[in-house]
Amino acid sequence: MADRNYFDLKIISPDRIFYEGKAWMVELTTSEGQIGIYKKHVPLTAMIEPGEIRISEEEGVKVAAIHAGFLEVLPEKITVLAEVVEWPEEIDIHRAEEAKIRAERRIATKDPNINLHRAEIALRRALTRIDVAQKK
Repeated sequence: MADRNYFDLKIISPDRIFYEGKAWMVELTTSEGQIGIYKKHVPLTAMIEPGEIRISEEEGVKVAAIHAGFLEVLPEKITVLAEVVEWPEEIDIHRAEEAKIRAERRIATKDPNINLHRAEIALRRALTRIDVAQKK
C-alpha cells in the first residue's frame, strides 16, 4: 500500500465502530449533493443524506447504506458520524420493501396531517437499503 494515496477513515454509529481503516477514496451523499473525497481534500464538514457510502480501499470497493449523520474531512483523516449505517448482509430486504410501501402510501394519500418530509426521507432510506442489499 502506497501511503501517499491513502487516508484514515473511521465510520462510527451509536452502537459500534462500523469501519476503521485506510481508504484511497470515499463517496457519499451530503446535503449539498454527492461527493467523492481523496487524501488531502480541503477540510470540510457536511451533513449526510440517505444513500450509499462507497469505500475504495486496497482490496476493492465496499458499499454500505448510510441514512444520516455528519462528515468531517481533514487532509489525512475522514470521520463519519452516522445515525444508521449497514453492510448489505445486515439489511433485511423484506422489511425494507415493506417500509418502501408504507412510505409510498403516505406520500400518495396527500393527507395534510402526514409529515410529507418524513415520508420522503423514509422512502429514500428504504430505497437505499433495497439498492445496497441487492449488491450482496
